Amino acid sequence: MLKTRIIPVLLLKNGRMVKGKQFAGFRDVGDPVSAARIYNAQNADELAFLDIEASGEGRKTLLDVVGKVSKECFMPLAVGGGVTSVEDVRELLRAGADKVIITSAAVENPELICQAARIFGNQCVIGGVDVKREGEKYFVYTHSGKIKTNLDLIAHLRDLESRGAGELFVNSIDRDGMMQGCDLELASVVKENTRRPAILCGGAGHFMHLADAVQKAGVHAVACASLFHFGDNNPVRARSYLKNLGVPVKNIK
Repeated sequence: MLKTRIIPVLLLKNGRMVKGKQFAGFRDVGDPVSAARIYNAQNADELAFLDIEASGEGRKTLLDVVGKVSKECFMPLAVGGGVTSVEDVRELLRAGADKVIITSAAVENPELICQAARIFGNQCVIGGVDVKREGEKYFVYTHSGKIKTNLDLIAHLRDLESRGAGELFVNSIDRDGMMQGCDLELASVVKENTRRPAILCGGAGHFMHLADAVQKAGVHAVACASLFHFGDNNPVRARSYLKNLGVPVKNIK
């Protein structure tokens, strides 16, 4: 059985760490290198590092910051933002990333998922999906939630899997930064329509929200930003909470 992972998320803007609500209203919350050092000391399962402006501005992820973060990060590091080519993936891996999250380009050029998986291996490729709900339907967005597509969510999830994405990072735009609970219906849709490990991001405000995502919706990992930025919470306490509920987690040191 796969052990449940709790993954802190660092959002980058202008070289600084930021956090907002529903992909907007970002405010500065610190230095990403210092944050990586802290999460490393707290024995986090993994770390996700997203350059939220890269795709919207048509530029690449800030490799120098990724390099500095990777030197402080002795855990799997997933990096995304502005990835549009095999060479982008290669540069991020060289800079210290273990996995690369491909989101907007997975819509605009889905063949990139195939190419990256074939060259670097499925374990290096995460298919990113930014999702917003309207009525009873979920819509896939690109460019950090700025552009709405007509893609069917389930078809997109299955396409990412078939092309070789080793994991899926599904981010709820509606729940982002709200700290009122994860979208369990979205999580269930993802879990029921793909065999790949699913990482759910958006909405966790306390540890019970993490437990709900795992126990009720069956996701393999929960990615969090606000939960750890705003309040006296950390990955060690999160894992202890889940372990006490019988959720399989990494051994707590």
